[in-house]
Amino acid sequence: MSKAEIDMVTAEFFGSFDNRGGKPADVARIRRLALPGAVIVMTGPRFTAYTVDEFIAPREELLAGGRLVEFAEWETSERTEIAGDIASRFGGYRKSGILDGEPFEGGGTKTIQFVRTPQGWRIAAFSWYDEP
Repeated sequence: MSKAEIDMVTAEFFGSFDNRGGKPADVARIRRLALPGAVIVMTGPRFTAYTVDEFIAPREELLAGGRLVEFAEWETSERTEIAGDIASRFGGYRKSGILDGEPFEGGGTKTIQFVRTPQGWRIAAFSWYDEP
């Protein structure tokens, strides 16, 4: 059951950015999916380490403010390893949307670290790399 639960948390995580068809994105749900002290890291030339709230705030504004519409991200591959109450997931993802009136597509790799809590599996950390 652990892998299925991690699959569900991961799908919910990716789904939190979806604002296709005019529906509002629910980026705030990441607060429920992640531990309060989770660390989020964007790699690449704009390397940034975020707290959960630092990560959520600009994405809520971007996805709700009309600049980024018809946006979605989805996992394209994954490898999950579970050892007791810890798990690591490494996988590819794609994304598409319309930013400032211009359609775009992209993708990259995300790694997510999970821990099993009394409330179920939660994200302890995640990092991503966007392909140039």
